[in-house]
Amino acid sequence: MNYLAHAYLSFDDPEILVGNMISDFVKGKKQYEYPTGIQKGIRLHRMIDLFTDQHAATKKAKTLLQPAVGPYAGAFIDVVYDHFLAIDSSIHHADNWMEFTSRTYGLLDPYSHLFPEKFARMFPYMKTQNWLYNYRYTWGIERSFEGVARRAAYLSAENDAFRLFEIHYNQFKLSYDAFFPDVKKLALDLLNER
Repeated sequence: MNYLAHAYLSFDDPEILVGNMISDFVKGKKQYEYPTGIQKGIRLHRMIDLFTDQHAATKKAKTLLQPAVGPYAGAFIDVVYDHFLAIDSSIHHADNWMEFTSRTYGLLDPYSHLFPEKFARMFPYMKTQNWLYNYRYTWGIERSFEGVARRAAYLSAENDAFRLFEIHYNQFKLSYDAFFPDVKKLALDLLNER
C-alpha cells in the first residue's frame, strides 16, 4: 500500500490524513461514522486509487511486474511509487522527509481512538519501524513487497517482483515522473473543492 503518497497528498491536514491512511480499512457505510474531514480524506484516498489505476503511466508500469505477480501488479506499483516519492528531491531532501514522516505520525497519534482495528494494530509498527521513511531504501521496498505478497491470495512469497523492480528500475522512475505531478494536481483540486 502506498502510505507515503497518501500521507503526502493529505498536505498536513490532520483529518484528511487520517481518512487517507485508514480508507482501505473502512468498508461501505462505515465511512459515514467518521467526522466530516475524515470522510473527505477517505473519499480522497479512493479517488487517488482510482486515478492511479487508470493512469497510462501506471498501466505501463504494471506490465513490467505482471509476469511475476499477475493481477496484483497494481499493489506492487503503489509501493514502487512510494519509493520514488521518498527519494524525490524536488519535493524534499532526505532530512526533510525524516521531518515529514515524524510530523505525519504525530498528526495521526491523537486520532488513534478512531482507527479501524486492523490499522490500529499496524500503526505502531509503521511508526516504530518508520515505514514511511524507509520506502527510500531498496531493502524497504523488498520488505514492503514481501508484505504485499503475504496479504495476496494465491501469490507465493517467492516471486520475482523485487528482481523485476531492480531490472526495470529506470522505467519505473519514468512512470513515476509521468504520474506523480498529475495525481498531486488531482489531490489539490479535490481538496480545494468546498
